[in-house]
Amino acid sequence: MQKQTAPEHGKASARGFSRFGPRLNSLAGRLIAAAAVWTVLALLGGGFILSNAFRTSVQDDFDAELQSDMESLIAAAGHDKSGAVILEQRYLGQEFQRAYSGAYWQIVPAAGGEPIISHSLLDQTIKFTDQDAPVKGVTWGHANGPDNQHLRVLSRRIEFPVTATAKPDDSRAYVLYVAGDTRALDGRVAEFNSTIIWSFVVLGLGLIVAVFIQVRVGLQPLRKVTQSLHRIRDGSAPRLEGRFPAEIEPLAAELNSLIEHSAEVVGRARSYVSNLAHFLKTPLTVLSSEASAQPGPLADAVSKQVGIMRRQVDHYLARARAAGALDVLGNRTPVLPVLDDLARTLRRIHQDKGISIEVHCLPHLFFRGERQDLEEMSGNLIDNACKWADRSVRITTLSKGNTFQLLVEDDGPGLTEEERSLVGERGERLDESVPGTGLGLAIVRDIAKLYSGTLELGHSDLGGLRAQLTLPALASV
Repeated sequence: MQKQTAPEHGKASARGFSRFGPRLNSLAGRLIAAAAVWTVLALLGGGFILSNAFRTSVQDDFDAELQSDMESLIAAAGHDKSGAVILEQRYLGQEFQRAYSGAYWQIVPAAGGEPIISHSLLDQTIKFTDQDAPVKGVTWGHANGPDNQHLRVLSRRIEFPVTATAKPDDSRAYVLYVAGDTRALDGRVAEFNSTIIWSFVVLGLGLIVAVFIQVRVGLQPLRKVTQSLHRIRDGSAPRLEGRFPAEIEPLAAELNSLIEHSAEVVGRARSYVSNLAHFLKTPLTVLSSEASAQPGPLADAVSKQVGIMRRQVDHYLARARAAGALDVLGNRTPVLPVLDDLARTLRRIHQDKGISIEVHCLPHLFFRGERQDLEEMSGNLIDNACKWADRSVRITTLSKGNTFQLLVEDDGPGLTEEERSLVGERGERLDESVPGTGLGLAIVRDIAKLYSGTLELGHSDLGGLRAQLTLPALASV
């Protein structure tokens, strides 16, 4: 039969669902991680779009100011009869008078010659480093200005008529430049970007926290299902209880149906096993009676084989009952009442020997399993101790986390190390003078293994045998 690990499975399940932390192997972790990634991407994209939009808006305002300066320069630029430029300074702003102010103008004859420059340029001139294609005589571009300034430049070609000559349609062409330092523009954009970054960082953290809270609240029904299943496995509830959201309600209903169906199937299987054992015992009893009524070699052989068959039926019946109990959720047995009942019963059975049975059990200790199995294991150990004890049997329980130890000790002759290795493994009897089938310890060991428990035999300080049974435990609720 396959070894059962129901208690460990329950513990693992509780560990797996007790917390919906931000781990990527959990549903909560995946939701939070996905939301965080999309939030970061959306904020980055939104920040990039807003930054570009703001820069475009600032650039348009800057270009509009340059166009206004160009209109002022054209208004200030008059001409004489020879077509030479005459400037009216009152049309030009004061920023063109301060050296390296960041606002500059320049007028260059199209045919070549010395340019006319603003006072702010001092001895510098404006030369394009890059420029766009001219549109209706207007050209936009950039230039290196004085004091390592980066300039935005607007140029426009205009022509003045020459009236001092008799040539018709005689004119002189000039290229007018206005330029502005872009550091102010870049500063405004950098300040806006800094504000956007900090604002979006705070917003992103706020959104991630909000998503975390939303996921925690949204997955609370799953936590409730987990806690309900844990209570069922602990035996404190027979089914999933409480109200669940519409999305979880079908799952809860299916789980309750599965629990009820499992209990029903296991109950029928155990009933079939018990009936089969009963049907087998009746023919075995008849054979044993007939063999006893007709002594002889054949009768002795039949009696021996009937005894072996009866022992095997008892053995595997106990194993089948224990294995079936493991598949039923909610098994939970208080230990103290079981030990008290067994001690009281066995005192009466062995009253002719005057055996003293002491029980030292923790008051709130629960066995994760069925009462019948605990009675089967404890009863075999205590009965075996009473059979071999001289005067005293001591029963003690110790709690060890999610397990507990049941110690049954006697003051009898005890066993040697070699004898302890034989007893219980194959059901061997070391002394035929004491009544019994010899399968008691083997049955205890087999049932304990089904619960992932152990049985160890050692020497007791009372002088006899000490049987230490380790089984899964539950905390009191």
